[in-house]
Amino acid sequence: MDQIEVIVVDQSGKTAGVVARIRRMVHDGTLREGDPLPSTRALAAELGVARGTVVAAYDQLDGEGWIRTRHGAVARVVASAGVGGVGGRGGAVVGDLLLATDPRARAAASAAASASATAARTIDCRPGVPAVTAIAQRDWRAAWRAAADAPLRNAVADPLGTVELRAQVVAQLGLSRGFAPSVDRVLLTAGTSEALSLVTEALRVHLGRAPVFAVEDPGYRTGQRAVLSAGGTVVGIPLDDDGMDLGALTAAPPVDVVLVTPTHQYPLGSVMPVARRQRLLTWAAATGTLVVEDDYDSEFRHRGSPVPALAALDADGVVLHVGGFSKTLDPRLRCSYVVLPGAAGVPVGAGSVAGVTDAVLAARRARGAVVAEPVQIALAHLLRTGALRRHLGRVRRDYTHRRARIAARLDGVAGLEARALTGGLHAVVVWSGPATGQEVAARMAGAGVLVSTLEEYGIAPGSTPAGVVLGYGAVTVPELDRALDALVGAVERTETVA
Repeated sequence: MDQIEVIVVDQSGKTAGVVARIRRMVHDGTLREGDPLPSTRALAAELGVARGTVVAAYDQLDGEGWIRTRHGAVARVVASAGVGGVGGRGGAVVGDLLLATDPRARAAASAAASASATAARTIDCRPGVPAVTAIAQRDWRAAWRAAADAPLRNAVADPLGTVELRAQVVAQLGLSRGFAPSVDRVLLTAGTSEALSLVTEALRVHLGRAPVFAVEDPGYRTGQRAVLSAGGTVVGIPLDDDGMDLGALTAAPPVDVVLVTPTHQYPLGSVMPVARRQRLLTWAAATGTLVVEDDYDSEFRHRGSPVPALAALDADGVVLHVGGFSKTLDPRLRCSYVVLPGAAGVPVGAGSVAGVTDAVLAARRARGAVVAEPVQIALAHLLRTGALRRHLGRVRRDYTHRRARIAARLDGVAGLEARALTGGLHAVVVWSGPATGQEVAARMAGAGVLVSTLEEYGIAPGSTPAGVVLGYGAVTVPELDRALDALVGAVERTETVA
C-alpha cells in the first residue's frame, strides 16, 4: 500500500463513486485498453463496501463501454485514454485499482493521454454495425464447437436452409414478433440485399417483365440497388411523421411491390401506427400488391412498447417478411431469412399469393444454398440454448444507455435535433442552419469521426433535410462522446464560415 491512493468512495453514492473513479483513471491514462481490473470480491474488500456495489459499478461501466466483463473471466478495460490510444501496458498491473500519488507520474500520464488522443484512431460511426464483440465468448465458442461437432454428410445443402435453424427462427418470431409461421414458409438468404434480389428475380420471372417497387424516400439505398441490379425498377414514395405516405402511394402509378420498414423506418426512425399498417394491408389485398417488410432492427426498442411485425397483422397473405442476424449478431455472418406470404392456416402455394411464393421458392432452389451449413448450425445453437436471447438483453441495455447519452448531449444545443432514437442502432441529427450534410461530414472526418449524410438516402432532390446519420452500435461511450463533440463543433464551424 506504499505510495498509493485508495479510491475514496462517497458513502451516499458508493456505486457512482466507483464508476466515476474508474472513468477518470481511463481518461488520464492510468488505465488503458486491455488492462485487467480486480475481481469484484477483491475490490469490495479493498474499499470496504458490499460486493454488490462493485458488481453494479462494473455492470454500469460495461454498459457504457468502458470495460468488458465476462462470466468467469477477469474484467478488462476496452476504452483507452483519449478514446483509442495504445493497447495494454505490456504486463503493467492494476492490482488493487490504485493510483500512484507522485505528481510527476500523474503529469506523465496526462501527457501520454494527450499524445494518445492526438493520434487516436478514427471512430467509425457510420450505421450498420452492432456491438459484435459484446456476445459472451463462452456462448460464441460453444456455438462454433457445435458446428464443428456436427457429423459430416455426403450431401448437397438444402437451398432453403437447415430445418433446425428455420424452426428456431419460427420460435424466435413467435416470441418476439407476434407471429409464428410454418417452417415451410421460411427460407434463408445471404443477407437482406440477397433477399431483395431473390424476390426481384422471382417476380421478374413470374410477371414476365421488370417488377416495380414502391420504396421509401429517403430509404435503404443498398436494398434499392439490389432491386435494380436484379432487374427491377423503383419508385420513391415520400414519408411523413408516420412512415410511408399512403396518400402518395395510392396516387402513384401502379406498383407490384411496396418495400417498407414499418417498425423503425430507415433512416428517419418513424414507427408506422397500427391504423396505417392496417390501411396498407387492406389496400395491398385489394390491389394484389405484395408488401415486403424489412424488419431489420426490430429487436431494439428504447422507448414505448414493442411493436408487432406487419406480418403479424396480415390476414390476407400479402406480406413477405425479411429479417436476419446482421443487427443482432454480426453482419459478416451474411445470414437473413424470408418468411413467405400466407394467411394463417393456408399452406404455401395456396391462395392468391400462390404464384409469388412458388416463384420465390423456385428462385431460391435455382440459386442454391448461400449460407454455409456450419454457420446455420452455430446460429441454431445460439437460438436453441438461449444465448442469443441473453445477448440481446445485454446489448439492449447498452444501446439504450448510448441513446440516452446522445439525447442528453444534444439537448439544448441550439439548432440541433436528434431523431430516430425510439429504437435501433443509429441516430439522425439535423440542424436549422445553412450547412449541408456533406460539409458537416467532411469536417467530422477531419476530426477523425466518420458518419453518413442523410442526403445519401434520398431519391428525389430535396427529399431529406441537411443532416447526418450516426451509428452507435459498435462504439464505446467515450468514442460516442468524442463523436458528438465533433458533430457539434463541425456544425458550429460550418455555420460560422457560411
